[in-house]
Amino acid sequence: MLRQGLLWLSQQNRVFQFIRSNPLARSFASRFVAGETIEQGVAAAEELRTHGIGTSLDLLGESVTQASEATAARDEYLFMLDRLAAGAADVNVSVKLTQMGLDIDEDLCGRNMLEIVERARAHGGFVRLDMESSAYTQRTLEFFYQRLYPTHAAHCGVVIQSALRRSEADIDELIDRKARVRLCKGAYLEPPAVAFADKADVDRNYVLLMERLLLKGNYPGIATHDEAIISQARRFAQLHDVPSARFEFQMLYGVRRDLQGALRDAGYNMRVYVPFGTQWYPYLMRRLAERPANIAFMMGNIMRESVSRR
Repeated sequence: MLRQGLLWLSQQNRVFQFIRSNPLARSFASRFVAGETIEQGVAAAEELRTHGIGTSLDLLGESVTQASEATAARDEYLFMLDRLAAGAADVNVSVKLTQMGLDIDEDLCGRNMLEIVERARAHGGFVRLDMESSAYTQRTLEFFYQRLYPTHAAHCGVVIQSALRRSEADIDELIDRKARVRLCKGAYLEPPAVAFADKADVDRNYVLLMERLLLKGNYPGIATHDEAIISQARRFAQLHDVPSARFEFQMLYGVRRDLQGALRDAGYNMRVYVPFGTQWYPYLMRRLAERPANIAFMMGNIMRESVSRR
């Protein structure tokens, strides 16, 4: 019932307008979303860079249905890359293929993504293909292998979710290809046939894949807020003489800022995923709907940070 209610709310424009005009609601949202404009997203990235933390900017939006929407999103990314290059933040962005037109025309998506990656390459930057639900996993990897990686290997990478049963094989292939991987747990509600249902199994698979990436991967992104897993990553890297320069930790904007700073202070590379755009309200509602336990997770992290500052 909670999940259905959150999905319903994500589609209610009147609720969105109320949220946008409500100072308390906007204050909560601003903790996890950098704003609505490219300038606000870039400003957040530049602020984090002053604290020694890297970023990856994401213009919110996915599953477009019109070619004009995909083209407009492409143009926003091109402008974003130019703006990042002109400022003080990393030239690093995250993109969803469905936002670039994958469900409309794969060739359209290919042209849009090629322009984005080529612009990032011109600026010495990097583009991460976000992974969507399991329905897109194979398509995303095939797109990456066939259309981007052969000619732009140093400037693009993908995301793998430890919740999916297929991910061990995917990680092995990506390691063999020397592709850059961001490893996360995965927030989508997936059928048991394709994903682990129990959190313990997701965590166990995460550690297995993480250790493989730390040993053999090409500068993997260890994307988690789980302190136990982060501690395991640090122990494993030290035990196997994996230098901190060979990987980075990644977290979401506004989540465990205390832990982000602690890892940076300990000498680890730290990157924060910074979402922004007019679709921030549907984004938050859908993320909570995919796994309603995220509500308690977000509130728990806010409380934990508040206590740690006392």
